[in-house]
Amino acid sequence: MALLAKSIGCYINLLSYVAPDKAFQMAYKFFSNPRQGRLKANELPHILQNAQLETLHENGQTIQTYIWKGNQNVILLAHGWESNASRWEKLLPHLLLTGQTIIAIDAPAHGLSSGKEFNVPLYTSYLNLVAKKHNAKQIVGHSMGGIAAVYYQYLYPDHSLEKMVLLGAPSDFAIILDNYIKMLGLNNKIRKAFHDYTLERFNLKIPDFSGKNFIQNSKIPGIIAHDINDKIVLYDEAKKLAESWKTAEFIATTGFGHSLHDEELNQKISDFLSGA
Repeated sequence: MALLAKSIGCYINLLSYVAPDKAFQMAYKFFSNPRQGRLKANELPHILQNAQLETLHENGQTIQTYIWKGNQNVILLAHGWESNASRWEKLLPHLLLTGQTIIAIDAPAHGLSSGKEFNVPLYTSYLNLVAKKHNAKQIVGHSMGGIAAVYYQYLYPDHSLEKMVLLGAPSDFAIILDNYIKMLGLNNKIRKAFHDYTLERFNLKIPDFSGKNFIQNSKIPGIIAHDINDKIVLYDEAKKLAESWKTAEFIATTGFGHSLHDEELNQKISDFLSGA
């Protein structure tokens, strides 16, 4: 895998000198197009077969949600990169016992949602659409779903959120991009192209795209949970979020990795969201 990544990176680097636009398009495609996480409507995981499916539409895209109806309090679940709504299989039984309504979303280009491109601003717009429609007051985000949740509460200050839970979430987008550039061995021309593209398309400077900045003024009670040995999103990212988000409880786990499938943690999350 590492050799393949370096080979792709070498080709993109060479291309950047003769066709820079094409080179960046290729680099961005590998960066933003998930290779896993799709679902088939006729082969849904068992946990999703028990849900009410609701498909929303925005700007020509379809957004798939799965609803387990309960009372008027709504919990929104946002999964991470190359995953889908079925990742909540371990947490869901705990949440259902609270009697609240649970809504899980498939991110852009994941699950049954449409598209080929994933990025945090697009995911955030999906969260906003679902949250406004159902008046979601609580959100749980795993990994990239976590940073999308943080950006959502920042970008839409009129949100109805009362509680938020972040699981294995990154803080700084610059680190995500740097890791990708290092993995492929991309040159500075491509790095600059990413910065220029992000500024032009999203009006965002990559160094400023940081969860610790987006959350620093939040008064929402929350939980930040992260495994000390997480190999996908390093533990230091959680510490950055915890230092900025003064109203959140920081829970460190050991031995559960990036997935954080821990029954004790799931019960703590359920108790927190239900007010138990």
